[in-house]
Amino acid sequence: MSGKSPLFVAVAQVELHLPGARSLKDKRQDVRSLVERMRHRLAVLVVESDHQELHQRAGLAISALATDAEAARGTVARALDLVNESFPGVVLDEQIDVVQVR
Repeated sequence: MSGKSPLFVAVAQVELHLPGARSLKDKRQDVRSLVERMRHRLAVLVVESDHQELHQRAGLAISALATDAEAARGTVARALDLVNESFPGVVLDEQIDVVQVR
């Protein structure tokens, strides 16, 4: 690894329940707003990773890269804090994994 810094990827997975969503359009509006807030405030990639066909559930994957494992974990942890503070639904589950990629 001649002089290369290690690179770490942190990935958070979060399961959301949207009890007020009556349609996929309602769900998309709430999820899109949340995703845009995370992208605007933090250097993260966010994708809807599960339950695309259900109107009251959403699964998001949130990722961040850093040369330090704790920095990567901290970035996605702040994203989860934002979800917990501002999402109009219920956070059912969340987890963070960190892997070194080089």
